[in-house]
Amino acid sequence: MAGPFISFLTDFGTEATAPSVCRGVMLGIAPDARILDLTHAVRPFAVRDGAFLLWTAVPYLPVGVHLAVVDPGVGTERRGVAIRTGRGDVLVGPDNGLLRPAAERLGGAVAARELTNRALWRDTVSHTFHGRDIFAPVAAHLAAGEPFESAGEALTLDELVALELPQARVRAGGLDTAVLFIDAFGNCRLAGELADLERAIGPAEPGRALRITVAGPDGTPAEYRLTYEPTFGRVEPGTSLVYEDADYAGLGLAVNQGSAATRYRLTLDDPVRIEPA
Repeated sequence: MAGPFISFLTDFGTEATAPSVCRGVMLGIAPDARILDLTHAVRPFAVRDGAFLLWTAVPYLPVGVHLAVVDPGVGTERRGVAIRTGRGDVLVGPDNGLLRPAAERLGGAVAARELTNRALWRDTVSHTFHGRDIFAPVAAHLAAGEPFESAGEALTLDELVALELPQARVRAGGLDTAVLFIDAFGNCRLAGELADLERAIGPAEPGRALRITVAGPDGTPAEYRLTYEPTFGRVEPGTSLVYEDADYAGLGLAVNQGSAATRYRLTLDDPVRIEPA
């Protein structure tokens, strides 16, 4: 039979040994665990990016324990938590908002525990590497069958730190959205889904002419024309498009073989309005 499942996401970096050290700690506790590395390339300290990437990934994963560590507050009074979800998963990590969106996507948070049971930690705990010394061992113990309640003291759900992602707003004749995430190619994942865009403007057929409005260089609104396309290769290199982002399950703004973030000077949370051209 397959062993317990643990997914693992951090901002530790792809060249660091920290992820392997954490895996070693987990395997020492749960040697038959199946550990899936989601990514260790989250932008350093970017809790919001980590939360978004975890939120996009968890629906495709088996029920299990999901360990996430993007923790600029390590060593401070911020809590470590375990959150049980309606689907039956357990999320483990710092209580800084990182876990909340993923919990909502897994049927909602139904119970939470502060990680106060030191018997589930490593014997020696550093001030700067709680991923190794607290979160990884707790995740492994829970995956191996330790009762959720043994993680520590109970928390009410409203005690958990919240993290709100921008939402799309359908209005007459257009969709008001915002930048949720910018990937390594400069593609901008926008709030909302294709269904939201179609509720605002009607069918999004390939080649549908659109107009986007963003803040220009001087802060005043700037309009640009582009099309809706199902994939990048339907337009010439250097041409912009709105598309349905399969990786991140929603609307995207891209430049074929270029960077939409650079072209439109977009950063996280910047508003984008999409209307028919």
